[in-house]
Amino acid sequence: MEETDSQILAEQQPIHLEIERPEDYARFLLQSKVEIVAVLRSLVQRRSLVSAYFDEGRSFILTSVLQVDAAADQLLIDSGRDEAINRQVLLAERLFLVSTLDKVKIQFSLGRLSQTHNGGLPAFAAALPDQLLRLQRREYFRLTTPVTKPVRLVATLRRADGSALPVDTSILDISGGGVGLMATPSLATLLPRGQRLDDGRISLPDEGLLSANLLVCNKGEEATRGGARYFRVGCEFIGLAGARMNMLQRYITRIERERKARLSGMA
Repeated sequence: MEETDSQILAEQQPIHLEIERPEDYARFLLQSKVEIVAVLRSLVQRRSLVSAYFDEGRSFILTSVLQVDAAADQLLIDSGRDEAINRQVLLAERLFLVSTLDKVKIQFSLGRLSQTHNGGLPAFAAALPDQLLRLQRREYFRLTTPVTKPVRLVATLRRADGSALPVDTSILDISGGGVGLMATPSLATLLPRGQRLDDGRISLPDEGLLSANLLVCNKGEEATRGGARYFRVGCEFIGLAGARMNMLQRYITRIERERKARLSGMA
């Protein structure tokens, strides 16, 4: 690999990866060695670029999986040509690796690496991961919430100092994957990417109270027709399944059916 292909980048803030919350993403976790090896070998075959995060997610190198040996319980990944960077990586107690296969997010963690060679070139070796996250989700239909029957979220935001801040805000749109919140500029500053909103309660008109925890994924500034400034904060549900997902899908289906009926003049 050329020197420009393997480099280190520093993050201003630690990243937040789904693999670090296995209890929230259990249905996406692979724990069968056969399945894990199959995914890792696909990374090798596709020559997929892999980001290996260390230093609690503040730094990473760009690398690739070179070889997977199931019998020896070992995989090899490419090393960089900067020895100072390589030394930092070797000192890391744990690394989190992120890649994609056919637009599906792949994540796994490795313990401490050791130096080795592959085809006469320097490389890193590590034991195979005991679990691997394959985050594959179907695309969800996003419903714009009715103005006549607004939907609101009440939740708890934990500040960096551990104190709790109650949040009560409107939901602009909702899907099986998450919600789009309407936030004032002051609230938006408290909702960076990766921020959790716990103990969430969403009142779905004529359906019931949906309990859910949320994770902030993105945000963007927008404006109302009157020119008022606000932010749309996109959040994903954490571990929403079973009866709660069924309730949400019933609500979305009913509102969309009512909307289509009005448009066709049947209501």
